[in-house]
Amino acid sequence: MAFSYKNSRGNVYYLHSRETTLKNGRKSTIYFFAKEAKEGQLDAVPSGYKVAETANGLPVLKKEG
Repeated sequence: MAFSYKNSRGNVYYLHSRETTLKNGRKSTIYFFAKEAKEGQLDAVPSGYKVAETANGLPVLKKEG
């Protein structure tokens, strides 16, 4: 089951990840939220990260400090 987050405005978002290749050839994993659960959905927040909201209510992952 995909990890879901309900923001302060009542909208539900699902956490996804994708492996991407950067311009220098190095591979990196990106994390993003979408309104629908699609391919690449995650079951939990990756270790070392936490969910936060932007000023306009969009959820983002931040590294725990």
